[in-house]
Amino acid sequence: MTSKLVTFLLAMTIVVSVGAAAQTGTAPSSPASSPALPAAPSSAASGPAPSTGTRVGTINIEQAVFGSNEGRRDAEALSKKLEPKQTELKNKSDEIESLKKQLNTQSASLNDDARQTLVKQIESKQKIFDRDMQDAQEDFTNQQREIMSRILQKMAPVIQKFAAENGYGVLLDTSAPWPQGPVIPLSDAMDVTKPVVDAYNVQSGVPAPAASAPAVKPTSTRTTPVTKPATTPASKPQTGAPPK
Repeated sequence: MTSKLVTFLLAMTIVVSVGAAAQTGTAPSSPASSPALPAAPSSAASGPAPSTGTRVGTINIEQAVFGSNEGRRDAEALSKKLEPKQTELKNKSDEIESLKKQLNTQSASLNDDARQTLVKQIESKQKIFDRDMQDAQEDFTNQQREIMSRILQKMAPVIQKFAAENGYGVLLDTSAPWPQGPVIPLSDAMDVTKPVVDAYNVQSGVPAPAASAPAVKPTSTRTTPVTKPATTPASKPQTGAPPK
């Protein structure tokens, strides 16, 4: 799953201090806009041993969550859930574009009242579309954030166990790439995203989805601005009628 799925969920980079999280039982502080990595249980019987390693690695938390079998499954379910809204928004966008085309092609033949009626109709529909679009985006964001938080809660102990067993003291999250984030990965060899995902897939027991598809964002269709005629030609016909 590419980073396009949830780029708005992880605005800043999380620094995962593996040793400190395992030893203290609390997650290191992280930006308010980013989901914090939950701490592993402090009990030796129920959680991984504290990491005493000194290696520094990188992990794309976003890709780890939505690249796991569970994350892909839930993202695809969300995609299907959003399909009716996607279709509704597209139909509204197409209707607005059709009215704008009508305004541009028939402007010379419309009288002033007909033209103003059409312009007001377009502006009204545009406002409704923009409001619906914003609501859909917020709903999508909230539902993806819920998926992210829920899976990360279960994935955190796997990350910490992997770090402890492989000598890592710190893992830096690269979900927000430079320059949006402060981490500049210098080598792909530092990235542990794939082995963490593989380990989590084994633990979760969730099979790989039969067909993988990107999660659907609410349509980003952007309607073209309304072009209002600057002046009314003196010789224009007065036979036009307002649109139905």
